[in-house]
Amino acid sequence: MSETPNNTLQYRFDGAEDAPVLVLGPSLGTTWHMWDRQIPELSGTWRVFRYDLPGHGGAPAYATDSVASYAERLLATLDGLGVQRFGYAGCALGGAIGAELALRHPDRVASLALIAASPRFGTADEFRQRGVIVRTNGLDPVARTSPERWFTPSFVQNQPAITEWAVQMVRTTDPGCYIAACEALASFDIRHELGHIGVPTLVLVGSDDQVTGPAEARTLVAGIPDARLAVVPGASHLAPVEQPTAVTDLLVRHFSTAWPSAGDTSTGFTAIAAPPVKPVIAPMPAGPVAEIAPAAAQGGVPVRPDTYDTGLKVRREVLGDAHVDSALAGADSFSEDFQDLATRYAWGEIWSRPGLDRRSRSCVTLTALVAGGHLDDLATHTRAALRNGLTPQEIKEVLLQAAVYCGVPAANAAFKVAQQVIREETTPEE
Repeated sequence: MSETPNNTLQYRFDGAEDAPVLVLGPSLGTTWHMWDRQIPELSGTWRVFRYDLPGHGGAPAYATDSVASYAERLLATLDGLGVQRFGYAGCALGGAIGAELALRHPDRVASLALIAASPRFGTADEFRQRGVIVRTNGLDPVARTSPERWFTPSFVQNQPAITEWAVQMVRTTDPGCYIAACEALASFDIRHELGHIGVPTLVLVGSDDQVTGPAEARTLVAGIPDARLAVVPGASHLAPVEQPTAVTDLLVRHFSTAWPSAGDTSTGFTAIAAPPVKPVIAPMPAGPVAEIAPAAAQGGVPVRPDTYDTGLKVRREVLGDAHVDSALAGADSFSEDFQDLATRYAWGEIWSRPGLDRRSRSCVTLTALVAGGHLDDLATHTRAALRNGLTPQEIKEVLLQAAVYCGVPAANAAFKVAQQVIREETTPEE
């Protein structure tokens, strides 16, 4: 095991030093130990590299909130070890990291296995809501319900020791890193890029997975040119734990057939002779790409960038997809211009400015809404404040401060609204 700087990951190796490297990626809330029962067989052929996500399994708590950042940290770790080309198998969030690597660094990944994965994991609102729950209540509510998400009911009943191990694995995760990982999953969406994954891919899913089930797996197979599907009977989300033999056999078969090896003296490891990688079209960056016309062509006045796409992205991140979808769907010819104004100006111009972080902007917004008596918007922005990282205690302090400067009656009404929202948003589901 090795503990690493904040730009790399905690890792361990199993297997012969001169064998080809096979990377195994964990899911959110787990550690590299989720792969323990695969190691005896896999390490006989491959140099198995396992890693922990930040704040998981005692790893340093250097949080990151994007799948791309996890992928870059993994590459930095492998670069430091001289590993240039490798096979990759990942579960859930670990699978997302593998897909990201195959898209952005196709020269590094020779063969891919995506387990309990999806091109988009649920909705952004679901993961940001989970982050609010953890920020308010800690990880215990998530830990207690993890077995029902990860395993079939019969496994939970018949394997109490493994079930308790799973609960403790979540409980010992750093809450800040868990919340950041939820944000990473909330913003992950490669549905329109699947066709650019150019490596042989096994998509493996448990037949009873209620989190990312066979439907999501079929979406991956339909979109990735060289992909095949394997459904594991009697398994839920953590199929490598619940059905270890079946998963191991599938991984051995996939990486043995899709990964012929040949010597490569440049890495110190046996390299992978991968099939030719199809050209990858680099994705456009998030947000609008503004093309400024020459001043002469515009009569000396440069064209101002269009802020709508940026505003819509920020609006969704702060208020949630459900709220924004409802607002936009309810607009008609009378109100659509106002929705456009709000998206471009409030969200594309003001909320997108670099001068204040979103927590600070939420504090300012709550105070202004109390002063104006805008209770409907106060409810919306109380939810937004929780999503932006404010705790219920901090929201209370904002409202107490507002009581002094905006008046006790206004704050009294605000407390009633905020109290109800906080109860709804922070009460864990049983």
